[in-house]
Amino acid sequence: MHIRFPHVSELPLLQDIERAAGQRFHDIGMPEIAEDEPLPLDELARYRRDGRAWVAVDAAGTPVGYLIADLVDGNFHVEQVSVHPGSARRGVGRSLLEHLAGHARSRQVPALTLTTFADVPWNAAYYTRCGFRVLAESMLTPGLREIREREAAHGLDRWPRVCMRREL
Repeated sequence: MHIRFPHVSELPLLQDIERAAGQRFHDIGMPEIAEDEPLPLDELARYRRDGRAWVAVDAAGTPVGYLIADLVDGNFHVEQVSVHPGSARRGVGRSLLEHLAGHARSRQVPALTLTTFADVPWNAAYYTRCGFRVLAESMLTPGLREIREREAAHGLDRWPRVCMRREL
């Protein structure tokens, strides 16, 4: 699995990957999530410019998955990780997470964090298998609380959500 920074010309592909990956939410009664639009190109360009966006590419060099991250309370926060369904269940997501973990370690960042749906099989249960643990509300940092507030305002709290952390 080759992971690299995305090219500017590939940013629309990241949106396509997220849309395709989101279609699974239709199957479990979460159409609002499936139909939620990906980040705009200018925001994806900012992540790329800031060195906080990575793509996993296939043998032809075409992106099949991507990850973007923020720095929140001294940790790298996985803002989005998506894998095209045609490349799912091949370790793409895990490889992207491991790449971010290596990037974080090289910068002495102590942990990775993320927020996700508690009851969606390819969300919290998957991240647990990748070494993340659910944080109790009392363990949330100010930045994670702010993220959760934004998610709630966006309507994501209609389904149970959790914050997770992976020590490095």
